[in-house]
Amino acid sequence: MKKEKLFFAFILVLAFAGASFAEIIAGPGVAVVDTQAGKLQGYIHDGIFTYHGVPYAEAELFMPPTKLKPWDGIKLALTYGTMSPQSTRPEDDIFPPHYFWPHWEPRNLPQSNSCQNLNIWTPGLDDKKRPVMVWLHGGGHMMGAATVEDVYDGENLSRKGDVVVVSVNHRLNVVGFLDLSAYGGTYKDSFNQSTRDLVAALEWIHENISNFGGDPDNVTLFGQSGGAAKIITLMATPSSKGLFHKAILESGATENSGMTLTDKSTSEYVTEITLKNLGISPDELEKLNSLSYEEINTAANKALVQVAEERNIINALGQRALMWCPVIDGEFITENPADEKFVEQAKDIPIIIGTCLNEWISMPLLANMTETQSDNKNFWTDAQVGEKLREKYGDKADDIVKAFTKAYPNKKEADALYVDAWLRTRAKKVANLKSDQNGAPVYAYVFTWETPIMGSYAMAYHCSELPFVFNNIKLSEMATGGGEKAQALADKMSQAWINFARTGAPGPVGSSLSEWEAYTRDKGATMIFDDVSEITYHHDDDLMKLLMPDYEY
Repeated sequence: MKKEKLFFAFILVLAFAGASFAEIIAGPGVAVVDTQAGKLQGYIHDGIFTYHGVPYAEAELFMPPTKLKPWDGIKLALTYGTMSPQSTRPEDDIFPPHYFWPHWEPRNLPQSNSCQNLNIWTPGLDDKKRPVMVWLHGGGHMMGAATVEDVYDGENLSRKGDVVVVSVNHRLNVVGFLDLSAYGGTYKDSFNQSTRDLVAALEWIHENISNFGGDPDNVTLFGQSGGAAKIITLMATPSSKGLFHKAILESGATENSGMTLTDKSTSEYVTEITLKNLGISPDELEKLNSLSYEEINTAANKALVQVAEERNIINALGQRALMWCPVIDGEFITENPADEKFVEQAKDIPIIIGTCLNEWISMPLLANMTETQSDNKNFWTDAQVGEKLREKYGDKADDIVKAFTKAYPNKKEADALYVDAWLRTRAKKVANLKSDQNGAPVYAYVFTWETPIMGSYAMAYHCSELPFVFNNIKLSEMATGGGEKAQALADKMSQAWINFARTGAPGPVGSSLSEWEAYTRDKGATMIFDDVSEITYHHDDDLMKLLMPDYEY
């Protein structure tokens, strides 16, 4: 039976890596590395040492993570670990897997509260002290996993940059944020477990990554959407201080999910209603351990809706709703990361921050791809475009088109229908607050490259930069179309991320990408990533003022 399990694990490795038997090097004594808890064995693929499902902590339901118990012998790290419990997306979801949008049931992996595991890609088990790039996945604070899509595979990035790439799983949604601390005793520290897991992962990396050829004193966090929100939260988490040294925030800075967090009163009220929905009194909290995730999650989601209605809470997407989010408790997380000022704890941490040109605005087009691929901005007449602009913007249409054309002279007039202002203005605010500190620099970007897939209607959508950052164009051809132009941009963008992880400055990268100048409130230097990438200065200020006149940044 033991041999059968090992053989099955090895087959899974081949399937996940997309490799033939000849490409995998594994066997007695191969890719074995020491950690503080015991020995791990991974495998070598095309020169990259690879470890999947590496445990970094242990945790009981709703309790803080604890140190790993040491094990005897060699633990295999050949297959991806479990992911956090989460609801599956409906079958008729408008974001289908493989086409553009990462799906949230990665490889049908099992779900478990014991999801404290990570994955590592490294060029060598030596003492080279390579930069360490730690990836935090998207999905808000509610869903997703470190292995959500092939695009998250760190092998190509590791090889290209001679860096150690790590991706982290951790608890999410109700198992990551239900706040039982008001009931004291055993549960006095039962809040912010999702963020506590991330701190535990960073502590494990600090203590063990040198054995994987990495430098524990040169760690860069990079994450997209919810991953970026998690990173900016960690900047205001005292226990994370010194565990990372640079940060890259992709499409994920917004109020009520990173820039600002949930207050303790709201967090405790959600828990109070959740327990009432479950019929559990404060003196019988142990009953939570006998309930299924679905039962607890359903009760908690009803509580979120009720609290949002009663307290008129606006979520990160601008809707009246309450989503799971870290909580300011005054001790574990002490302040909002980027509200009226950027958190002082992170003054010496350089950051890159940016968004995609279209983000969520083009997402509704995915609801009916059959029609949209031939009925979109690239097929409309000038008269149709003008009509749609007036329908959307009213008497501001002409001014918005003028400001858009000034900001993006290489785009079509119809593109003004889909420009994102929500995440873009928040990114500008974070960049301004960070530059106001006069500490470590901040670098700003907008990703404007349009995917050519299915008539190019999806444009530069939310998540579209990910294949370029990870240098995984060939693994993401269904999203990028592959091709020389996509690969050329991936070469530049992934190199910028690598440079930043190595030195704290992203440029210059290649002859066609100019020196990436640091952002300041006065100058507003912003890198535009496209077939032709270039620095602009305050390029879209007029446009943002028209689209979001009441937002101050």
